[in-house]
Amino acid sequence: MKNLFISTVLLLGFTTTAFAQKRPPVPPHPSKTELYNAKAKELDKKYNFEKKLILKHPLATKKMKSQQLKALNERYRNEKKLLKSVR
Repeated sequence: MKNLFISTVLLLGFTTTAFAQKRPPVPPHPSKTELYNAKAKELDKKYNFEKKLILKHPLATKKMKSQQLKALNERYRNEKKLLKSVR
C-alpha cells in the first residue's frame, strides 16, 4: 500500500510538472518600419565596410579606387531605392 501511494504521488508530481512547463510566449513580430530600419542599418553598415576596404587597399591606384567607389555608390543607391520602394 505504501509503495502504491509513493508511486501515485510521484506520478502525479511528474505529470503536473510536465504540464506546468509552458513554452515562453512568442516574441512579437517586428513592424514594417522596424524591419525597414533594420535592413537600412544593415545596408549602411555593409556599404561603409566595403568603402573602407576599397580606400585602404594597398595595391589599388587612385583611378581604380575611384572606379570601385563609383560602382559601390551606384549599387548602394540602387539598393536604397529598392528598399524604399518596398516600404
